[in-house]
Amino acid sequence: MAVHFSSRVDVSRPNAISAAEARCRRDGIALAKLNDSNPTRHGLAPALVPDVYEANPRGPLAARRALAGFLAAGGAEGGVTRAVDPERLYLLSSTSEAYSWLMKLLCDAGDAVLAPKPGYPLIESIARLENVEAIEYSLLFDGSWFFDLPRIEEILDSDEGTRIRAMVLINPNNPTGSYVKPGERRRLVELCREHDVAIIADEVFFGYDLEPFDGNARIAGEAGALTFALDGFSKMLAAPHAKVGWIEVSGPENDVAEAQARLDVIADDFLPMSDIIAERIPALLDAAAGQTARVRERTRGNLARLHELLAADPSGVTSVLRAEGGWNVLLRFPSSIDETELVLSLIRRHRATAQPGFFFDMTSNGYLAVSLLPEPAVFESGMRAVLAAVGEMLGE
Repeated sequence: MAVHFSSRVDVSRPNAISAAEARCRRDGIALAKLNDSNPTRHGLAPALVPDVYEANPRGPLAARRALAGFLAAGGAEGGVTRAVDPERLYLLSSTSEAYSWLMKLLCDAGDAVLAPKPGYPLIESIARLENVEAIEYSLLFDGSWFFDLPRIEEILDSDEGTRIRAMVLINPNNPTGSYVKPGERRRLVELCREHDVAIIADEVFFGYDLEPFDGNARIAGEAGALTFALDGFSKMLAAPHAKVGWIEVSGPENDVAEAQARLDVIADDFLPMSDIIAERIPALLDAAAGQTARVRERTRGNLARLHELLAADPSGVTSVLRAEGGWNVLLRFPSSIDETELVLSLIRRHRATAQPGFFFDMTSNGYLAVSLLPEPAVFESGMRAVLAAVGEMLGE
């Protein structure tokens, strides 16, 4: 058995001309390219962009080397050091684009990926655009969040499981804030390997730990199953307009080689990242640790203040679910209060708004997702508005 790759990607044998060109490259023979239409190799590059265009489908090598060094040293959070091969990195504009590329790589029309519930609705939306189905698996809460491993195993063993090509792991999840625990990771990797399912590990919030358990680690670099780890500057730098993302490929050597041969075709068809942007990557990497620390200080401070406000609330009916990491938390209030009505009350009476739990497929009523990013005074005002609205709807 082996990981399934989609029939959408053409990796047929090269024609006779391509094969002959490859032999010349291997033997160090330079060929005059009569069809070379790269203007930067003919003295026609503009002064504003003077470099020669490299046209590497994985992204400019210098930028990938800088990124590999950054990741190998533990990333923005100064985590575990490890070996990172720049040839296993792909630069692209965003993790959303990465999801799209990976669904093209792994899924034919009608195939499926496993995606977490609760979870951010983006995955389902991108899957639909790729003619792929997103099959839900559950995260359950009992004081902390955990994977429903028996149900995941049941899905993979079912007839429906034969269509599943990848499992999406959000580490930590949004909006639950839960990391993948070491024991869960071991079992999930085993299941994916046994069922020839690839792992797509979205780790954009990894560096923002809040109240984590011990032993959590990045999935990037996982060797037990074919793994595509996603990250980027949007969350790392708290700069959604810094459209730089990357994919790191790891796993069994044969699967990695096959995956990269096909991913190169996709990357080449959609063209690699702009050199203008890539040139800024080393400087942005230098800023990453400081910027991540700044945001982490804000989110931790606001979470601490939220705990104080909840403890002082006379009604005592609103609580916050344990958030191990990320930028957002889930507030829980009595399920007798309709989520939509609570948000409408916030809008009408307090000039504030929030996202109800059903936006993220929470399985029951009684949740609001709120951000920990606002300025402390703004955050506190917003939380006081929520507590007041809950009290008003309970008739207090």
